[in-house]
Amino acid sequence: MREGSLEAPTRHPIDWQSESFWDEAALERELERVFDICHGCRRCVNLCNAFPTLFDLVDESETMEIDGVAKSDFVKVVDECYLCDLCFMTKCPYVPPHEWNVDFPHLMLRAKAVKFRKGQARLRDRLLSSTDLLGKTFARPLVAPLVNAANESRPLRKVLAGVLGVHPDAPLPKFHADTGRKRARRVAEAVEPVATDATRGKVALFVTCYGNYNSPQVVEDLVRVFQHNGIAVHLPDREACCGMPKFEQGDLDSVARAARINVPALAALVDQGYDVVAPIPSCVLMFKQELPLLLPDDPDVKKVAERTFDPFEYLWLRHKAGLLKTDFKNPLGDVSYQVACHLRVQNIGLKTRDVLKLVPGTEVFPIERCSGHDGTYAVRTESHDASVRIARPVARQVAERKPDHFASDCPMAATQIAHVAGSVLPEHPMSLLRRAYGI
Repeated sequence: MREGSLEAPTRHPIDWQSESFWDEAALERELERVFDICHGCRRCVNLCNAFPTLFDLVDESETMEIDGVAKSDFVKVVDECYLCDLCFMTKCPYVPPHEWNVDFPHLMLRAKAVKFRKGQARLRDRLLSSTDLLGKTFARPLVAPLVNAANESRPLRKVLAGVLGVHPDAPLPKFHADTGRKRARRVAEAVEPVATDATRGKVALFVTCYGNYNSPQVVEDLVRVFQHNGIAVHLPDREACCGMPKFEQGDLDSVARAARINVPALAALVDQGYDVVAPIPSCVLMFKQELPLLLPDDPDVKKVAERTFDPFEYLWLRHKAGLLKTDFKNPLGDVSYQVACHLRVQNIGLKTRDVLKLVPGTEVFPIERCSGHDGTYAVRTESHDASVRIARPVARQVAERKPDHFASDCPMAATQIAHVAGSVLPEHPMSLLRRAYGI
């Protein structure tokens, strides 16, 4: 046995359709086994609140070992994990192929799934993770302004906190009736694609719930930038949520239902010669990693995963082939750039930074620390304060640097950090790139 693995981490398929996955006694034994390993290691103590919660439970127990922690308290650790995957990808020395076979995030996912199936998920969490429903309800011409105004009203936010458990200080996304899909269609132009060894030169744009209803400008900017670089952009005829919000709640049946809508449509476009891109890192990760692990026997899932790219990953591949335009008109100056967790775990490097650095008169300062947002974690009354503590080191760096721009590929992370920093406006790197091109 070796102390830690020097091999690349691998992931096992999530065996959620077997009876053993849902066996609570077996789950409890596995939680105890992994928690004992984590207690003896403690390398991940500074990543999120799950590990301090675990270690406090151990340290405050009579034995000061995992056997002294009440099994009923294990859920306290589970509830603090928001599946950022950083412990698996950047810290843990015992991930597979190591014989201890520790996959902390997917073990937390299993515990969340068991909890959800038992009907123990709160109405608030079910609602907040129903992004398609919220978008279709609130992103309407007469409704969106009222909802946005209500979300900025302190008295109404206090009512929302009491009724639903949404923290009154947490910034909430705005809704837009002029959605991302509408904007993408409006600015679409005919482009003659040029393929390379790595890219096909035409992409199916998975707009995402957040891009469609909450951040449509980013969608428009992506289409503009891609078309400026000779990349044809096509919208799938039908699109549902990628499933990540439900995944983080442990609602795996809903994830599978969303996949049955999205995957066939995207697979058909892949067969027609398209690559797939999405403006939100979590959605890219869902197609690249999580769906292939949840549905390992589906050939269409595998097909889509193999042709899915982060937008800046795609642009960098085009640059390597000599096809990315560098006719930049506007320098960006000093850019503080928070690298979103679900982008880091894709293992593609800092492609956003690399593309932005091509702009003359631009310096990019990357910050590889978590924002603590996770979609719902930062807005829940019981976890908002912990999310702010997680975001504070990033916010401090941004505030002290006083950059010309602050950006993150994840709009929710950018908003959270800017809110904590209090002195910067959140921007998206694709919007900055469009500004640099002057288009």
